[in-house]
Amino acid sequence: MRKRVQRQEAIRTIVRRERVRTQRDLVDHLKKEGYSCTQATVSRDISDMGLRKLPEGAYVLAEDVHLQRMVAELVEKVTRSQQLVLVKTTAGGGQSVAAALDAADLDQVIGSIAGDDTILVITESEQDAESIVAGIEKFRSRS
Repeated sequence: MRKRVQRQEAIRTIVRRERVRTQRDLVDHLKKEGYSCTQATVSRDISDMGLRKLPEGAYVLAEDVHLQRMVAELVEKVTRSQQLVLVKTTAGGGQSVAAALDAADLDQVIGSIAGDDTILVITESEQDAESIVAGIEKFRSRS
């Protein structure tokens, strides 16, 4: 049971960090993380976790579907300075994107402040900030 929970936590991290299009891709990513599992196991995990496939073909966590839509539609630019992430949105989009970020309950985020078209996301480390930037950029690109 503990192994399954740890593997599913690794899947959560991988799906948020990488563009995973197939179950085979996910098995390969898990192997790189030290998990030995079959495609059938990954298929059960996907079902248990409620992962969804976006129209672009990438898996996304159910709780991230709203965040993905908000980012794809409203975010124009994302930059990082040390452990701070600045997100620029279309006019009036700041509050909506910030609410979606908060609802996603990302482990790396300590907090955020939103204005009309700008969001400041605060993380504990530069590595966490880079992870947030990568996740937002992943959602921005529709290829």
